Amino acid sequence: MIGISKLYCGTVEPSDALRYGRQSKNLPSHLLQFSADKRPVVVWNVTRACNLRCVHCYAKAQSQGEKGELSYEEGIALIDDLADFGAPVLLFSGGEPLVRPDLTKLARYAVSKGMRAVISTNGTLISREKAEELRGIGLSYVGVSLDGMEEVNDRFRGKKGAFKAAMEGIKNCQAVGLKVGLRFTINRMNAGEIPRIFDLLEKEGIPRVCFYHLVYAGRGSDLVEADLSHEETRRVVDLIIDRTKELHDKGIAVEVLTVDNHADGPYLYLRMKREGNPRAQEVLELLRMNEGNNSGRGIGCVSWDGSVHADQFWRHYSFGNVRERPFSEIWKDLSNPLMAQLKEKKKHVKGRCARCAWLDICGGNFRVRAEAVTGDIWAPDPACYLTDEEISKSNL
Repeated sequence: MIGISKLYCGTVEPSDALRYGRQSKNLPSHLLQFSADKRPVVVWNVTRACNLRCVHCYAKAQSQGEKGELSYEEGIALIDDLADFGAPVLLFSGGEPLVRPDLTKLARYAVSKGMRAVISTNGTLISREKAEELRGIGLSYVGVSLDGMEEVNDRFRGKKGAFKAAMEGIKNCQAVGLKVGLRFTINRMNAGEIPRIFDLLEKEGIPRVCFYHLVYAGRGSDLVEADLSHEETRRVVDLIIDRTKELHDKGIAVEVLTVDNHADGPYLYLRMKREGNPRAQEVLELLRMNEGNNSGRGIGCVSWDGSVHADQFWRHYSFGNVRERPFSEIWKDLSNPLMAQLKEKKKHVKGRCARCAWLDICGGNFRVRAEAVTGDIWAPDPACYLTDEEISKSNL
C-alpha cells in the first residue's frame, strides 16, 4: 500500500510515525503502514455469498454461502484471539459481508475489544438504516468497490444498476457521518475510467480512494491478458500522481493510495528525485518504514471456513485452521517452511528481485503473481515495471 497523497503531497512526515514509537497499537489508522512491529491487519472473508458476480473476484464469490462458514461463536473466539495478539485492524470482507446477518454484531464486538473494524463491500446493500447501524457500532471505515462509472462498473459487477445502488450506499454513509471511500481494480478494460473516478471524488466529496493493481487470483486469474503492460502501468501511476496533486493544490483533502504493486514506491521516489523535490529523501525514509509487501507478516487472511492464508489472494495455500488452532499460534509457527520464508522473504527472491536496489522498500512485491505466471513462488513479480536501470543500486 503506497500512500500517494501522503508521500507526494507531503501530508505525512517520518516524524509523525516516530512520535508514536511506530507501534501498531499506538498508531492512528493513516500511519499504520509505517509501523515497525507489523502486527497483521487481518482480512476475514466472513462469507462466500454475494449478490453480485464480479469478473475479477479473488474469492470466486457465489450466490449462496458455504455450509462450513465460521459460526458467530467461532467468530467471537477469532476476534478474542486477534485482539489479544495485537492485530490492529479487522477487515470484514466476503463475498459480500453485508449478506451475513450477524456482521454488525461481529463488528461491534471487534470494536469493543479495541480493534479498528472496517468493511470491504460492493455498497449496494447499505441503506440509510444500515449506515446508521454501522456508524453506531463504531465502524472505522467502509470501502466501496467501484470499477468505473455506471456502464463499465455494471459490466464488471455483472448486474445492471450496481453503480447506482453503490452510489446510494456511499451517500447513505456520508449522510450519517460514516467514513467511506472507493476501491478500484486497474486493468485494460477500465484504466480509461480513472480520470472520471477523480472527478467523482471531487464532485461527491469522497475522502479516500485505493487503486488496486490486478492480482492473478480467483476469477482474476482469467484476466492476466487484461493486465496493463509495464508502459501502460507507468502512465497510469503518473496519472494518479498528477490528479492527486491537482486535488491537493485545490485544497481538497483526498487520501489516494495504490495497492498490490510495491514498485509504485520506488517509482514515486525516482520521479520526485528527477523533479528535484526537496522532500524526496523524507519519502525514501517513509518507504523504508513501509517495507513494501507484507503478505504472511503484516497482513493475513482468514477464510469463511477458518483457513488461514498469507493474504486474501493466496487462497490455494493454508497454514492451518482457526477451528483447530488460534490464528496467533498459526501465524507465529515457523515450523511451516513457507510461513518462515515469508517472514524473511527478501532472502529467498530470485532473479532481478534479488539484485534490486529497492528490495528493502518493495519487499519482493507480490509472490502470488510470480507463482501464477511462472509456477515459482520466488521468481520476479511479472508486474514489476521498473527498468533494469531503475533497479540499479546507483539510484539509491
